[in-house]
Amino acid sequence: MTDSRTRLVSLPDESWVADVGVLPGIETVAADLSTLPDRHEEIEVCVPPYMQAFDRSLLARMPSLRLVQTLTAGYDGLPEAMADSVSLANAAGVHDTSTAELALTLTLASLRSVPEFVRNAATGTWAAPRIYDALADRRVVILGYGSIGRAIASRLVPFEVNLSAVASRPRPGDDLVDEVHGIDDLPALLPSTDVLIVIVPLSRATTGLIDDAVLSALPDGALVVNVARGKVADAEAVLAHAGRLRFALDVTDPEPLPTEHPLWSAPGVLISPHTGGATTAFRPRAVRFLRAQLDAYVRRGTVSHIVHGPDPVTGR
Repeated sequence: MTDSRTRLVSLPDESWVADVGVLPGIETVAADLSTLPDRHEEIEVCVPPYMQAFDRSLLARMPSLRLVQTLTAGYDGLPEAMADSVSLANAAGVHDTSTAELALTLTLASLRSVPEFVRNAATGTWAAPRIYDALADRRVVILGYGSIGRAIASRLVPFEVNLSAVASRPRPGDDLVDEVHGIDDLPALLPSTDVLIVIVPLSRATTGLIDDAVLSALPDGALVVNVARGKVADAEAVLAHAGRLRFALDVTDPEPLPTEHPLWSAPGVLISPHTGGATTAFRPRAVRFLRAQLDAYVRRGTVSHIVHGPDPVTGR
């Protein structure tokens, strides 16, 4: 049990303060982090804005700060802005549903030639009959098998695919895959992969992971779906293989993708503007998640899903 004092928590704006509501042991204030918040010296937990730029340097100017709780699964760039004594937790689970939906949507849209149909509709063109690609019976590899990877897998199983999963280290399978391969197994899997879905966190190890060597190992006509981060894929390698391979990208490097960027016109490339988690499913899940995390912080002094920094209780 922790002490009975009240903790000051900053939320992105007044609507978040209203939605999260009253929690025992918690006082909430609105702070969009565009400027140093009022009472910044008292803030113990900070929840930065979602889908909105903010000044990360302000985090280092909050002397009582112990925990930064993101509303995103990704957290690249935040650890460098925080003091070593501050813990960082991500929103694990909040975006699983929406991101998995988009991964499946991009996969089906690309395989079933939906972009072509949209272009034909603009010109009133009825395409000549042909056999289109199906998702059924395809060898699908999910690269990154955390909670979002599992959510993607659960949605793929009914489509009668041959499914494999790859994580940083090998481990036993679950109710969706027979085994989880380690990253060292990826080269052996690639030559028989029809669809590669990438959902790894961005880190030093995963930056540029989808490079020329990975793409060269894929068979002609394979589809690469990136719902991770743009920097996970080497943009020059993607351009070099566009046409031989197909790409469905919710993320790019850079973002936003400039109007003149060659990816827009590259053959076989479908681009969505980083919409993986930004759906109507986000807000209610995020509110429930924040309430649970803040309640745990009051009761135990720590939270789930710490991805960087010390545990608030032990300091280690």
